[in-house]
Amino acid sequence: MVRKAIILGAAGRDFHNFNVYFKNRKDVKVIAFTATQIPGIADRIYPPKLCGKRYRKGIPVYDEELLTELIRKHDVDDVYFSYSDVSHEHVMHVASKALSSGASFHLLGPKDTMIRAKKPVIAVVATRTGSGKSTISRYVASIIKDCGKRPIIVRHPMPYGRLDIPVQRFENFDDLIRYNVSVEEMEEYEQHFYENNIVYSGVDYKRILRKAEGEGDIIVWDGGNNDIPFYSPNISICVIDPLRAKDMLQSYPGEVNFRSADIFVINKINLVGKEKVKEIEKFIEKEKPDAIIAKTISEAKVDKPELVKGKRVIVIEDGPTVTHGGLAEAVGAYVAKSYGAKIIDPHDYAVGTIAQIYKNYPHIGPVLPAVGYNKDQLKDLEKTISKIECDTIILGTPASIDKIIAINKPVARVRFFAKEVDGEPLKDRIVDFIMRMGPKQ
Repeated sequence: MVRKAIILGAAGRDFHNFNVYFKNRKDVKVIAFTATQIPGIADRIYPPKLCGKRYRKGIPVYDEELLTELIRKHDVDDVYFSYSDVSHEHVMHVASKALSSGASFHLLGPKDTMIRAKKPVIAVVATRTGSGKSTISRYVASIIKDCGKRPIIVRHPMPYGRLDIPVQRFENFDDLIRYNVSVEEMEEYEQHFYENNIVYSGVDYKRILRKAEGEGDIIVWDGGNNDIPFYSPNISICVIDPLRAKDMLQSYPGEVNFRSADIFVINKINLVGKEKVKEIEKFIEKEKPDAIIAKTISEAKVDKPELVKGKRVIVIEDGPTVTHGGLAEAVGAYVAKSYGAKIIDPHDYAVGTIAQIYKNYPHIGPVLPAVGYNKDQLKDLEKTISKIECDTIILGTPASIDKIIAINKPVARVRFFAKEVDGEPLKDRIVDFIMRMGPKQ
């Protein structure tokens, strides 16, 4: 008997799970994907050329709000939860909807979804989005280069636009334009360019891996949200945000990353008290006594501090961090306050989709999320900025959004870097691993 399945996702983990677990199975028929978290990713088709011979018309993507209706309409047997950065409670609410509609509910694990690489893999993951994974990934890449090896960054997928490009390679800003990526993708890829890192992403992570292995000595998995890696890692680094320490055991699949980690990085310790850091260290030592614990500060650098000091500013933050990441503000606001700037609250000026985002995420503080999943959001972001009188725009987002929307005010960019404190246990562990690799890797 062929079982009917629905894969719940948010344009990332869901497609990967299909590719590696469902695509060639004759005993399961995937009826549909569902989409949530990201605006504008439903009502499209996962392309036939990626689906295989059994899905000649592709697979439709519906809004997750239609889940129970889809289960009943198609007599679905199984529902597979395949997205991240949610609470344990959220997962079980969705499970309850599936079960009450007659379907079984599943979570696929590493044995079913992780791909084994020929080259070493160092994975950087987190307990929650916005913890500073990309900062740590760049730090790890710099250590690898200092050891005479070439790192290749493979980024967790973000196919919010086109789904028909299985492999994407990013080396400079022109590649961002060529692939017509969203602001959210720019935030993750662009910061690597400043350090001459090659970034791969896309939809087919088997093909991506083979391409990356052909270019580099070590694969650095730069995780998305708090998802688990797509590749089986030799070293798993879990980044913890001390501002949201409870998420270590309250987020999915953040807790999986916590319990799978070889190395913990307590990041942003310059933003919390010493007692909080000690509390986290004690908890890690209790739950994972053999793991290495590193501590890092997140150093922010402003390219034009004279535009910030004492000025009236709009702060534009990394979108996912202050939306589904749950933070009220991020690095941009931190920099503004440290320079004595007056932050202007954009809420009352927001239009269209930006106003709706504030309604959907009422925790957001006096900052503007850098959202640009589609053209409507970019237009509304541009209109919102133009309505506010200020001296300077602070780009806390890593994306150069001033290159894709019109900003008629001076811009100050913030970049941030990880620096180990109280020794360098993370660097020491990676250097030791590379030394043991030998010259042939």
